[in-house]
Amino acid sequence: MSKYILPVSVFGTVAGCAVLLKQYVTGGRCPSKATIHGKTVVITGANTGIGKETAEALAKRGGRIIMGCRDMEKCQAAAKEIRGKTLNSNVDAFHLDLASIKSIREFAERIKQEEKRVDILINNAGVMRCPAWKTEDGFDMQFGVNHLGHFLLTNLLLEKLKESAPSRVINVASLAHIIGKIDFEDLNWEKKKFDTKQAYCQSKLANVLFTRELAKRLQGKLRWLLH
Repeated sequence: MSKYILPVSVFGTVAGCAVLLKQYVTGGRCPSKATIHGKTVVITGANTGIGKETAEALAKRGGRIIMGCRDMEKCQAAAKEIRGKTLNSNVDAFHLDLASIKSIREFAERIKQEEKRVDILINNAGVMRCPAWKTEDGFDMQFGVNHLGHFLLTNLLLEKLKESAPSRVINVASLAHIIGKIDFEDLNWEKKKFDTKQAYCQSKLANVLFTRELAKRLQGKLRWLLH
């Protein structure tokens, strides 16, 4: 039996460290019980994963939730599920394709025309490690969706966010930004061999730089968060 003690101890130690590391990196659970009645939240990529969980959590707090997604069938199904779980009928699905400037402008215009306020914008949607695809407008897919799409959307909704102050913007980034490099001479990988990993890291670094710069320019007007 003693021969198993060391392996089990090592496994237990590794597992424990992994749990602690995860808690440290993710920041743990939010202890706040605050409600957001009367607030409007726009979340991109909200039909699955982090976006869906965020939409459900904020719907439970009483907010109006607008889920912006490319696949409307999945988005409507997710919105229906969230309405059923939270008993919050104010959860809607809007079409938004971040790989299309036309779609982004239409989405933003709909928000500005139909919504009285936007209190929180959560730029969550993203693609990761995809092939050398291009957006509808010819940009590298990862850079176009993860950064340029959200850059445009944020700026189009900026006045509405200012009018709703104190408001906030949350940009979902990644630790991958640490090894990212911005190649301003070839953002779309047209001159060098495509590297899907580096393309993703570049897009996440762009998220971080965008967040920091806008935080400086809008200091005191909006609250910018990087997650």
